[in-house]
Amino acid sequence: MDLPANRGRWRRRSARSNVPLLVAVLLLLLPASLLLSSAYSSLLRSLLPFSGSPSPSSSGGGVQWCGRSAKLDGEKFLWYAPHSGFSNQVGELRNAAVAAALLNRTLVVPPVLDHHAVVLGSCPKFRVSDPSDLRAAVWDHAMQLLRERRYVSMGDIVDLSPVKALVRTIDFRVFVSLWCGVDMRKTCFSGLCCAVTAGGSSPSDYGRCRSLLSGLEGSESRGCVHPVQVHCRTTVWTYQENNDGTLDSFQPDEELRRKKKISYVRKRKDLYKGLGPGSKAEDATLGLPLLAFGTLFSGPYKGSESYFDIHESPKDHRILTVLGKTEFLPFAPEIMAAGKEFAKSTIKEPFICAQLRLLDGQFKNHWKTTFSALKDKLKALEMEMKRNKSGGPIHMFIMTDLPPANWTRTYLADIAKDEKYELYTLKENDVLQTAEKLMAAEHGLRSGFFPKIAERSNEDCHPVQLPEILLYVEESVCSCASLGFVGTAGSTIAGSIETMRMNNVCKL
Repeated sequence: MDLPANRGRWRRRSARSNVPLLVAVLLLLLPASLLLSSAYSSLLRSLLPFSGSPSPSSSGGGVQWCGRSAKLDGEKFLWYAPHSGFSNQVGELRNAAVAAALLNRTLVVPPVLDHHAVVLGSCPKFRVSDPSDLRAAVWDHAMQLLRERRYVSMGDIVDLSPVKALVRTIDFRVFVSLWCGVDMRKTCFSGLCCAVTAGGSSPSDYGRCRSLLSGLEGSESRGCVHPVQVHCRTTVWTYQENNDGTLDSFQPDEELRRKKKISYVRKRKDLYKGLGPGSKAEDATLGLPLLAFGTLFSGPYKGSESYFDIHESPKDHRILTVLGKTEFLPFAPEIMAAGKEFAKSTIKEPFICAQLRLLDGQFKNHWKTTFSALKDKLKALEMEMKRNKSGGPIHMFIMTDLPPANWTRTYLADIAKDEKYELYTLKENDVLQTAEKLMAAEHGLRSGFFPKIAERSNEDCHPVQLPEILLYVEESVCSCASLGFVGTAGSTIAGSIETMRMNNVCKL
């Protein structure tokens, strides 16, 4: 308990008696230190979790450090903050791939977030989260997935191979492990992931990485991150439209301005001019290796787009190709194969698919409209069968968030008892083997950059929980429905299935 006092006395006595000796030792070591300085700094860069290539952004000859591993030298990255449901997250991934290709940056592929774990707000109502808050919320949720061992990458679920030749990618786990030096092995299912995401990090490293990726605490001034702080209240990103800086067609109306005291003005901005070569984000004197967006979600609204309006590029054939490839990104092969196999081996007959979203958000108030669309479709099918003199029941696959135990006194209960229909559903237990195959494939890692590893380091580790992939397999089943599809109006899931069907992904 007396250590501080004793240590102080020892320090004063040492200073008086050993000054000549210390000076002599320093003089002897100076030449050696100069010779070894390069090797010593290299050693430090390889050991320290946040060390990396120096950024020439500081003035006065000083050196600032980004949290980079030497393995990432020369690369520039694009990170964004996904949010809301899975279909919205896929839409953001597509937009992010276009932005990364346009800006010549490597796309950091995020995890799949829990449904509405991160919420943007409403662009049409001009009520959205700050980009820094969104990025911080995504980091916090990713760490929750790590702690609960429920992590799954978007690259595990969505097949990124169509854009692999056009867009460089890196899995979030690999990026964070190399950039921040943090240990991400608790996000892994198989050995390759464990081998390339290890790190000897402390709790403070996670906090520092959160600040870096979020664009908080002056990370831009440190020459590491350019945080994109504009959002859909003020900006619509475009490309090669010759309208940079002009007003967008959608603006808050007078009533909304007065009621919400809104002063925002939405302008159309060219993404390449604003964040590409010659911009602050690409300033050679700053050398900011990470460009961090908030949301990249966008949707049509009143003749415009809410945030990201890049759908064609007649003057840039490379970007035009990227737009074509990202228009539809299929599920991973294991998911598509499982849906096709269920249609082929279990249903066996031509069938109709009904996607009925009844419990989530606004949809719980529109049961009548949802069931009415299904009734009309079934009546049309019955009439067609009579004309063709076809016998037997109508085979129907149903995907819904309403559990069968709650079908009582609903239209679903009526058709379940009707001999004219043969119903099919899937449960989570039915797709466990597919989930295991999917995670073992490690598509999220293998689709992008990861460092070379020694053969012996590709070892087993404690796997994360198997992800819930029922929704994705159900969508792939619906893509095989040859008698047609009935979706819930306004559901992004229905839109995803329609896109799959238009791209003819299931050929039985």
